[in-house]
Amino acid sequence: MIPTAFEYFAPKSLDEALRLVERHGDEAKLLAGGHSLLPLMKLRLSVPRYVIDIGRIKSLRSIREDAGALVIGALTTHHDMETSELVGSRCPLLAETAAEIGDVQVRNRGTVGGSLAHGDPAADYPAAMVALDAEIVVAASSGTRRIRAEDFFVDLLTTQLRPGEIVTEVRVPASPEMSGSAYCKLHQPASGFALVGAAAQIALDSNGKLASVAIGMTGVAVRAYRARAAEAVLAGNKPSGKLLAEAAEKVADGIEPLADLHASAAYRRAVASVYARRALETAISRANERKA
Repeated sequence: MIPTAFEYFAPKSLDEALRLVERHGDEAKLLAGGHSLLPLMKLRLSVPRYVIDIGRIKSLRSIREDAGALVIGALTTHHDMETSELVGSRCPLLAETAAEIGDVQVRNRGTVGGSLAHGDPAADYPAAMVALDAEIVVAASSGTRRIRAEDFFVDLLTTQLRPGEIVTEVRVPASPEMSGSAYCKLHQPASGFALVGAAAQIALDSNGKLASVAIGMTGVAVRAYRARAAEAVLAGNKPSGKLLAEAAEKVADGIEPLADLHASAAYRRAVASVYARRALETAISRANERKA
């Protein structure tokens, strides 16, 4: 199938894009990399009257540091994230996560902001952003606001974005010393989406105990989430195989796992435990390497 007819705009500034979004409201859709919107339009599951292509807004494609935080523009591509020396040195978890997204063509066109705004429960970035306690910055004609990643994802394909708002950047706090991270996922064979994905960000103290632990999960439920029950088992303790196994069993506590043609709820729950443990083991190993 092909999309229905629509009017196309290509603003060159954020202000121009915001004016268009405000003017056309629910009849308009934003286009960034296009990997989410265009398939929906071809299937006529989305039939916008206006398409606002923000891909030419150069100010939204950047990676920089600001007051110790890593600041990533919304139009930064997955390839940019994967290959950036700054991301690799300041936040290796994001570089590793970006490398796991789709294929080369997807990584060359897909954007950070587009992925987050779409809110797909099987997307990769949400797990990492939640584990990193990142902030998502959104703009409207009335001003900007920051939303914690853990609060940003609400439900299936639903976020905290309000009508007239555009994701402009993501702010990631600096990683603590003696920290380690990892992203591990079970790929859906055809699409590369995460049937289950686990992001772990940990820090060790001078005694080898876990000074901080954050586990972000994707693919398991209708939205990405922090596995707080698992984190509570680990925090303040010295990691061991037994402790990691106990924590991993709790990564889906209080969660109703998704069930679809790719995996049952029981299977997702079981696999979530396996991949969370792998991510934790790898993150701890990397932290110990930095400590040495």
